[in-house]
Amino acid sequence: MINQNSDDDEDRLVDPRKARSRARLLDAATSLLSTGGIEAVTIDAVTKASKVARTTLYRHFTDSTQLLAAAFERLLPPVTAPPASGTIREQLIKLLDRQAKLIEEAPAQLTMLGWLALGSAQSGTAEATSHPEEDRNPVSSLRARVVNQYREPFDRILGSPEAQQELGRFDTNLALTQLVGPIVFTRLTALPPIGPAERQQLVDDFLAARSAQRALTVTRTVGFPSYHRDIAFEEMSGDEHDEEVSKVRRGFQAGCGPVGDRDR
Repeated sequence: MINQNSDDDEDRLVDPRKARSRARLLDAATSLLSTGGIEAVTIDAVTKASKVARTTLYRHFTDSTQLLAAAFERLLPPVTAPPASGTIREQLIKLLDRQAKLIEEAPAQLTMLGWLALGSAQSGTAEATSHPEEDRNPVSSLRARVVNQYREPFDRILGSPEAQQELGRFDTNLALTQLVGPIVFTRLTALPPIGPAERQQLVDDFLAARSAQRALTVTRTVGFPSYHRDIAFEEMSGDEHDEEVSKVRRGFQAGCGPVGDRDR
């Protein structure tokens, strides 16, 4: 007869050992990554530094790519909280300043962005299901964390009722690219970093583009023989649309504006 309690006790003993061996592997990998860069994180180096057997390492990670992804994730700082007050413009400028400082002061994060951007992490994805003991694929987890780290604070600002009222509907992915993309690009390409004045310009350009786009994205033309006028209908209901058209038509009665000009 099988002793179920004994089996449960054994599982409880095994799980902590697995957690400890994984922690030792990641401690070694993150230390090597911080001091020697990506090239230093090899299977041999990690097993030697952690004193964990290679067979045990492969029970946690499919290959060095997944191990490196997990090490990068450990080095990620917590998500930056958005500013608590100020106008939309002021909040965006403050948040961009924080993101720029984060990239400047965390070289490993910049290395990670380059590693992901170059597709170096793709090789570990296809084999993610080969280890049922793992709850998740480290590469996918890293990508999700990176996206969340950059996106979450912007979502809080741009998704607020104030921002929706001021900016209208827009693609938040594109907004994130417009605001953060130039900062990351200049760092990855070793171009001169974007300073405070340039970051303010990024925000101002984004807001100006949103203001113009809101008026032009969805338009209709109220036509007359020698005149037309574009009216934004982006967020108008049917009743609001009809009311706006009526206002425009009343403004172009005979003797007023272009209609009157046409008759003269």
